Amino acid sequence: MQPKRVSDSSVVMAHQMLPEDANPMGNVHGGVIMKLIDTAGGVVAMRHCRGNAVTASIDRLDFLCPSYVGELLFLRASINYVGKTSMEIGVRVEAENITTGEVRHSASAYLTYVALDRAGRPTTIPPIVLESEEEERRYREAEERRRIRLGQSCAEGPKS
Repeated sequence: MQPKRVSDSSVVMAHQMLPEDANPMGNVHGGVIMKLIDTAGGVVAMRHCRGNAVTASIDRLDFLCPSYVGELLFLRASINYVGKTSMEIGVRVEAENITTGEVRHSASAYLTYVALDRAGRPTTIPPIVLESEEEERRYREAEERRRIRLGQSCAEGPKS
């Protein structure tokens, strides 16, 4: 299987926040942002494996500041780690005030996707080629998150 560069599957998606995306005060609902994050991450996963991929987990989702009606959200998503059938995708959300041009880091998330074959079973995926110190750092950090995630089973409950 031919390895792929991180940049081969990375995406930047833009979405303008409208009144139906927000509460009466004009703050965008977290669930709307979560859906956009999952969409961006899913696109990266499917581009990497060139097939179907499903969300297996969200390890972390941090809302750093609110987003408002009228703002343009940019979702920057790229692959951090690849296992045999799963991959971690990082998504950074930036909110841009279209009038002033101010850009804020609004949210960040780490999601794990599993590639599926046509029968719906996990299937192997291409490894990634790390081309920068930043990509190598993100890979190491994702490896650690995976180690922690896999070290905790339902039967055992949370580890201290």
